[in-house]
Amino acid sequence: MYFAVKVTSGQERIAANMLQNKLSKGEGSNIYAILVIGGMRGYIILEAEDEMAVKSFITKEHNIHGVLPKPLLKEDIDKLLANKTQEQEAAKGDIVEFSTGPFKGYKARVLKVDPIKAEMTVELMDVVVPIPITTKLNTAKVVQRAKNESNA
Repeated sequence: MYFAVKVTSGQERIAANMLQNKLSKGEGSNIYAILVIGGMRGYIILEAEDEMAVKSFITKEHNIHGVLPKPLLKEDIDKLLANKTQEQEAAKGDIVEFSTGPFKGYKARVLKVDPIKAEMTVELMDVVVPIPITTKLNTAKVVQRAKNESNA
């Protein structure tokens, strides 16, 4: 069974590493896996035997605030992982359209992509003064691919 564990936003990897160290010391024998899914801020996923195993494993740990009572289905995890691979598709020169946030509906040209941080730097189109904005990859979708410059 999979459980979403609430952690301090931005501290997902730190919390997962802390729990991984705990596992390597032999604690948490009923914990099978720890997942950190990019773009899923404030949560990590634990695969465990049951909710009680997760609760006892995460007690008194820094940056960990609890577990959601309802377990996640395998299909939910698959969707989250599929979304992660989709958001990696943006490349320099692509035109993207924001689907969430304050720039929803705006189009922008991708200037730079950082796949490690799952971020991209874009420049809004159709504005008087273009200003570079760094945002998460999952906030926008590619609407037009960059033309291959090697064929020019």
